[in-house]
Order: sequence, then C-alpha cells, then structure tokens
Amino acid sequence: MTTQIPTPAALRSATKAALTPQPEEPTMRSKREVNRLHRVEHRWALLFMAAPIIGFVAFTAYPLGYAIYASLTRWNGLGQMTFIGVENYVRLFKDQYFLTSLWNTAFYMIGIPIGLVLSLLLALALNRGIFGQTAFRTIYYVPVISSLAAVAIVWQFAYNGDYGLVNQFLALFGIQGPDWLQNTATVKPALIIMAVWKGLGYSTLLYLAAIQSVPPSLIEAAKLDGAGATQRVWNIVVPMVRPVTFFLVVTSIIGGAQLFTEVNIMTPNGGPEFSSATVVWYIFRQAFRYQEMGYATAMAVVLGILIFVVTLIQFRLNKRNDFSIE
Repeated sequence: MTTQIPTPAALRSATKAALTPQPEEPTMRSKREVNRLHRVEHRWALLFMAAPIIGFVAFTAYPLGYAIYASLTRWNGLGQMTFIGVENYVRLFKDQYFLTSLWNTAFYMIGIPIGLVLSLLLALALNRGIFGQTAFRTIYYVPVISSLAAVAIVWQFAYNGDYGLVNQFLALFGIQGPDWLQNTATVKPALIIMAVWKGLGYSTLLYLAAIQSVPPSLIEAAKLDGAGATQRVWNIVVPMVRPVTFFLVVTSIIGGAQLFTEVNIMTPNGGPEFSSATVVWYIFRQAFRYQEMGYATAMAVVLGILIFVVTLIQFRLNKRNDFSIE
C-alpha cells in the first residue's frame, strides 16, 4: 500500500482554505431578530395606512351612507327615523318648488361662460404691460378675498329700486331702473352679475399666469407667418390655456350648483314667485325651517348625483380634446 504525497500546490490551496474564515450559518436568534424587525415594520405600515382609511370612513363613507339611509326615511333631524323607502324621491320629482329651484340653479350657470370670457380679456389686457397693472390686479382681486356675506349685503343695497346705486347710475342716462330683486325678470340676471363680479379676479389671475407661460417662440412664429393679434389669441393662446379653462369650468359648475349665501341674503324668501331660489337654498329651507330632514337629504343626494354626472362628462370631453406640443 502506497501513501500519496500531496504536491506543493495542493498544500498551498489547503492552507489558504484553512486560513480563510468561513461564513457562519444563520442562527435561530438572528432569524428571530429578522422576523421581529419585519413585524415592527408591518405594524408601522398598518398604522400609517390606517390614518387615511379611518379619515375616509369617518368623514366620507359613513356620512354618505348615513345620508343615503336618511333620504329613505321620514325624519325631523332630532327624533326617530321612520323608514319609508323611495317615497321622498317620488315626492321630490313631483315637487314643483324643487323643479323650479333646479331650473333656477341651471339658469345661473349662464354666468360661467360670461365670467370666463371677461376674465380672459382682462388677463390679455394685463399681460400687455399697461400702466398701473399691479394696481388693477389688486382691484380685480379684492372682491375674491372679501366676505361673501358682506358683498351680498352691499349688492342688495345697490340693487334697491328706490335709492340703489345701480338705478342712480341708470338715471344719469334717463333710464328708469326696475326694483331688481323684486322683479321676476331681473332677479336672476342681477344675481348673475354679482356672482361674475365676485369671481372675476380669481379667474383673471389664473388666466394671466397661464398666458405668461405660453412659449414666446410660438407667438413669434405666428407673427412671422403673418398672423394678426386676434388670430394669435384664438389659435395659440386659447388652446394653450385650455387646462385652466377646464379647471375653471369644473369648479364653477360645482360651486354654482351649491349657490346659497347670495340667495339667502339678497332674496331671503326665494325671490318673487320663487324665481331666485336654488336647490341648496330649498334644501336648507326644508331641513331647518320645516324640519323635513329626510326629504331634504333626498334632494341633497339627487343634487350630488347630478354634480357627479356633469363633472364626469366634463372630464370625458376634456380627455378627448387633449393635445401636446412636441
């Protein structure tokens, strides 16, 4: 039997392997430590996720579900609810006052395109660097930051048929002004004018920022092609400020559908022949004056659905009109 003598190379390899520290296998303690860290991270993740979920459930999901259930009951807001099914909704669409207030609310939306056109024209004028433009920006924005209740009281006096400033101004031109808030033909236009004036500064400021972000190269290229000022505005500025227009249309429709303060202060009884009443004003009256909370909640649910549908249509239309500049 012969003994095999290792070669020097084999000896060096074995010595190197013996001197090289081998990695230790993970022990049970290190595994428990890793699992503990994972559990801690998992708990913190659940904690951070719980905050918005609890807020959504407490302030959105639960009130919405409660409102839907309340709309199916006869309830005065304090006593016990009596479930009556869809009786409130059947009554609602037969209620001539509700239908009239719904029509009035839709009519007030006429002020949205008027305000957008005026604010765009003002923004274009301010963008030309006219003298005193900083003062003009301040003047236009003062109504926005003013109290809505105070503004409504001021305009109520201005529209007075006997001593109002509007009729005094018309008298300078020999025009006999009407009693604006007591006339079925003029009460809604009067409220529209006030609402447009109130929100004009906000829309103008947004349009001005959008106009100033239009690439100057596009304007210069249009000038070189011989486009006039009107053509440049219509074909370049208007499409470029479309995102701002979309934002203002959506927010104005949502805000206009909830018109209340102006009507409640300037025409506290809903105007002559209910001609100025809005849906929100009618909801308020039925809920807190006549204690028909269940019926008022049904109207609120219908109004919320209408706002959601109109907003969804706006988003769909805007998505079709999206464009990009390479």
